Amino acid sequence: MEKKPLDRRTFLTYLGTGATALAAATSGLGVLTDKANAQSDSLMRMKPRKKGFKFHPIAPTDKDDLVLPKGYKYEVIASYGDVINKKGDTFGFNNDFTMYFPIEDSSEHGLLWVNHEYTNPLYVEGEKNGDKYTAAQIEKMLYNQGGSIIEVQVKNGKWTLNKDSELARRVTGLTPFALTGPAKGNAAVSGATSVQGTFANCSGGRTLWNTVMSCEENYEDTSEAAGLDQTHYGWVIEVDPFDPNFKVRKHTALGRFNHENASMGLAKDGRVVVYMGDDKKDACVYKFVSKGKYVEAKGKENSKLLEEGTLYAADLQKSKWVAITIEAVREKAAGNAELLEKFKTQADVVVNAHDAAILLGATPTDRPEDVEISPLDQTVFIAHTNNDKHGNIHGHITRFFEKDGDHGAEEFDFEIFAAGGRQSGFSAPDNLTFDSNANLWTVTDISSSKLNSAAWTSFKNNGMFMIPTVGPDKGVAFQFASAPKEAELTGPSFTPNERTLFLSVQHPGEETEDKANPTSTWPQVRGGNQPRPSVVAITGFKF
Repeated sequence: MEKKPLDRRTFLTYLGTGATALAAATSGLGVLTDKANAQSDSLMRMKPRKKGFKFHPIAPTDKDDLVLPKGYKYEVIASYGDVINKKGDTFGFNNDFTMYFPIEDSSEHGLLWVNHEYTNPLYVEGEKNGDKYTAAQIEKMLYNQGGSIIEVQVKNGKWTLNKDSELARRVTGLTPFALTGPAKGNAAVSGATSVQGTFANCSGGRTLWNTVMSCEENYEDTSEAAGLDQTHYGWVIEVDPFDPNFKVRKHTALGRFNHENASMGLAKDGRVVVYMGDDKKDACVYKFVSKGKYVEAKGKENSKLLEEGTLYAADLQKSKWVAITIEAVREKAAGNAELLEKFKTQADVVVNAHDAAILLGATPTDRPEDVEISPLDQTVFIAHTNNDKHGNIHGHITRFFEKDGDHGAEEFDFEIFAAGGRQSGFSAPDNLTFDSNANLWTVTDISSSKLNSAAWTSFKNNGMFMIPTVGPDKGVAFQFASAPKEAELTGPSFTPNERTLFLSVQHPGEETEDKANPTSTWPQVRGGNQPRPSVVAITGFKF
């Protein structure tokens, strides 16, 4: 089923992870006005709706359930091991990022892309026999990561998974991928032009041409266990959920690092811009700016824009984007034989993007995870989850203001929009999304081993929070959800009419050591007590 690309006006209301809530062209919500766009003296590009979501914030809880405000409910749509299509493919483990793709512009029938980040040997591949996994174990490990494309629909008032879907399929650690960009065929990736699989898939984003970008994050353990070349992982991949014949690909021009997500915007001159976070301590914030310009009529051919352009990393002290090029790296490395040997081509630069960025003066930050573009004013929000190396225990959310409001600019200013801690009620902000009233929604990622203890006692289980970005409550966090025991909430994604929020519940009972005595039994599907990572549909939104 061919889906038409998005026009510029629609896309500006579609930006970022889960921002399907902002599909003004189909929902009539949060309309972008030409008048607002024309105001050069204001960043305002979108008029918020007059009424936002109404809910009574919940208190932190340590219950083994997904707790929501009164009037809201959740339905489990897909859990680990569920059959998703006629072939018998099954839903992977530890679901993360979700993105809803409407079928025929419907908010009640669509495809849902879901990332699968990593496995747990206790429930998936089993423990090693000695110091290695068997071939069968490696196959299980790789199959249960990557992504699931599932078909979901409201029937008799309830969201259901279509297990007979012709469109549903898996993209896994076994799927062949094409490489694009400067590293393709280069010695930096052992000469590879195609590679095996994708895994460690964390967050992602939507392209202008209506495909999904999924991001490979902590790939090291899986690639080592499976005996795979590590340079083939740590990239941004692209998949078309509607077209199984679309050649899945990894875009090396966007750099190789521990990618959390990829959020696409447009420069004022029409170039495509992709913002990205690198989820590790003392890592940088990046953006890629394409060489060519987006042309709506070219549809999915615009994917080639992600093959050539400039990769930048942020220098916060100078408020500048630093171009990460081979020329700049070699100039900086002059006289250092070891660095000159390491960096010979742009392929070497993108493969070793973090080292190149630090060498050129980019700022190491506190685990920059999700990076999202506000549909209200096009400012860029970054979840810096935490960094105990520098005493940033609870993390913060940073906001970038690009010069002249242009995503293609090489200068910016920034602020700390919200800080985690007891005073704000949240700790370790992770995935972000927006609703059409310009509220920022964030989920939290307190390590399961630290939940309900020490400095994290007051937060209890991980949660989900709504934070207004305008008005008298700007920057104030209101708790909307609390996760089951030892779980993390991830990948929030609204339907276009904002009546449903899809959400991943990842790794419930993660600290379990004995399957007979799990620390969580959520969600108790298919009998037994095994905790199962699951995607839920939350309903009850009224405005």
